[in-house]
Amino acid sequence: MKKLLVVLLSLGLIVAFSTAASAVDVKFSGGYYVVGVYDNNPQLLDQSSYSRAAFFQRARVQTVFQVAEGLSMTVRFDALEKQWGQTDYRSITAADQDKTNSRQYVAGNGKNIQENLELERGFITFNTAVGQFNVGYQAADQWGTVFGDSECTRPRVKFVTKAGPMTILAVYEKIFEADSSIVTGYKGKVDADADNYFLAGIFNFKGGEAGLLYKYVADSRPRVTANYKTKVMGLAPYFKATFGPVYLEGEATYAWGKAAEFDNGAADIDKDGWNAYMKAKVSMGPAYFGGQIGWVQGDDFANATKSKTGPDGGYDWKPTLILNNVDYGTWIPGGKDSSNPYKNDARGFFLYNVFGGFNPTPKLNLEASISVASYDKKIDPATKVEMVSDKLGTEIDMTATYKIFDNLSYMVGAGYIIAGDAWKGTNPNAEVGNNYMLLNKLTLSF
Repeated sequence: MKKLLVVLLSLGLIVAFSTAASAVDVKFSGGYYVVGVYDNNPQLLDQSSYSRAAFFQRARVQTVFQVAEGLSMTVRFDALEKQWGQTDYRSITAADQDKTNSRQYVAGNGKNIQENLELERGFITFNTAVGQFNVGYQAADQWGTVFGDSECTRPRVKFVTKAGPMTILAVYEKIFEADSSIVTGYKGKVDADADNYFLAGIFNFKGGEAGLLYKYVADSRPRVTANYKTKVMGLAPYFKATFGPVYLEGEATYAWGKAAEFDNGAADIDKDGWNAYMKAKVSMGPAYFGGQIGWVQGDDFANATKSKTGPDGGYDWKPTLILNNVDYGTWIPGGKDSSNPYKNDARGFFLYNVFGGFNPTPKLNLEASISVASYDKKIDPATKVEMVSDKLGTEIDMTATYKIFDNLSYMVGAGYIIAGDAWKGTNPNAEVGNNYMLLNKLTLSF
């Protein structure tokens, strides 16, 4: 009788899923890229015999199940996101080590190198009379322009509604849950969680848009090891506008509050930091030119009760091929340039560049740029000693991209860094050398 019930239940489930599947509209999107890189002098040494070359890739598939009008389920996964030829489970992040703790962990030159599949996102979208809700693991850390963005996935509840030309958003994010964590020292702790709260508005006008985001970060994780919690707020206005052949965009963020609010009576550390960004692009038929500036405030460490480091410039903003490009810090780390030590550094940074491009045919794009980068402050965060220089250097980049198909492109590029003395750190006798990188990238989108 028990076997019969199991068989009947199985048949019932098959019929139920088959019936549901026939009523669901499924849409797929995604892409694939593979990049080959040669890095001539990644350590920026005056006399160096060390160079490196590698291929890395990622396949991504996103599926949207349209269950009913106004109701859908989105699932996304990445596959074989890794260097070619890597056969171990190397990672330098604790989260990835936990995922593979049944296998031998090998410390090495890999970061986020995944052996097979990673299910990244799963959330439902449903429309109501008051607005749209997105609930589940979904895209996060994206707002306004690409500056300041570091696209990732987090569990969140997002509400979006419209009022004329205004779009209003409210978001709650769960960053860390201490109650059920297996991390040593956190499980069962009262008020050791981390959460984000957002409220934003976007105004759409002819030729562009403008928005303002308010963010509140409540992070109590440091209470377990350092007896303090973080309560930081931020305001981030942005705009995008097109005036004839001229396109302009800009964004800024101001962060304030308590970088450290101590439980044991120690003096709190206040937060007070800025970042800012501006870009202009002029199109003239098949040609274009422009420039951009990105700035993150650094800390001079003059006041122990104040953190002046501004919100970072994000990993999605890639104005150069090498210095400010997180791809090479992720996949071929170990060199000073490609690990981007100033991206989230307390010294902050200032980078500006000019660029120009030309499309001799609809399928071919040629572009060149010159970028100059420096630290915002010369004080070394580790030693609190003034460095030799704040100059990171000048980078010259050239790329050529050809569309083999509408959805398949091939890019070749070259970047050359004239290294600045900031790479000497606090040692005036250190010697630095220039570097160049050659790369090619095949990209498929669907």
